Amino acid sequence: MGFSKTLRGGVSSVFAFLKETLNFMFPACCSVCGKLADADDRFSQYEEFCMAYKGVPSGLHICGKCLSSLAPNEPDRRWFFCLSDPYEGDPVPGLPLYMPLTYEGVARSAIPAVKFGKKPGLANLMGCLLGTCLKSESVHADLIVPVPLSSARMKERGFNQAAEMARPAAAVLDVPYAGDVLVRTRNTDRQTELKGSLSRIANVTGAFGISEDWDVRGLSIIVVDDVATTGFTLHEAAAALYEAGAAKVLCAAFAGNRQIKNAEVY
Repeated sequence: MGFSKTLRGGVSSVFAFLKETLNFMFPACCSVCGKLADADDRFSQYEEFCMAYKGVPSGLHICGKCLSSLAPNEPDRRWFFCLSDPYEGDPVPGLPLYMPLTYEGVARSAIPAVKFGKKPGLANLMGCLLGTCLKSESVHADLIVPVPLSSARMKERGFNQAAEMARPAAAVLDVPYAGDVLVRTRNTDRQTELKGSLSRIANVTGAFGISEDWDVRGLSIIVVDDVATTGFTLHEAAAALYEAGAAKVLCAAFAGNRQIKNAEVY
């Protein structure tokens, strides 16, 4: 028994030494900016969450500058109206939008890194932050659902960044995650490639429906997307939920470029 214990201790020491040597020879790079990750010691709480949530380490590394830049705005600067340009006859007027970060700086570079750099693990971090912020505001719901990707975009990307954010947000809030509630009824163009409000409205109008497997009547639902600019995509997703009988819908995005806040919270 003593020899076995000594042997295990010796093997552990060797592995620890090898790990330290490799970290010294090949220092980890920040998953956001690519520079030297010097803040992993301040990242331990998220690692604990990942182990509890996914059962595996996050695989992410971060530098102090990026970690500090991901600090959320003050609570009174997180609530907005979903549409940046409201229109007469809106079927869901006054729809609330919650965004903890402004789409600038690190957030502006991190979100494209998720989508085009194929980093779903980074989206998980954003979802954890989003969920933590919502929890601090005492927000609760019956379900959390992501905005679905079109089949063409899903095939191209291999994952839905909104889903990768919504799952950990749901885990933080202890709210059921339902990834198949909303469905795309047709493929749409990228909103970022369209100019003008009218073209963006037309692009997503009627683009969402509710799965036949779900009955959302009377439910309170949080709809999650990665970023909100004009808000039309989240607006149309929420409109589909209300049409199917949902009692209350909150739109939530990790970041956005909105300036005018909404004094009415969810």
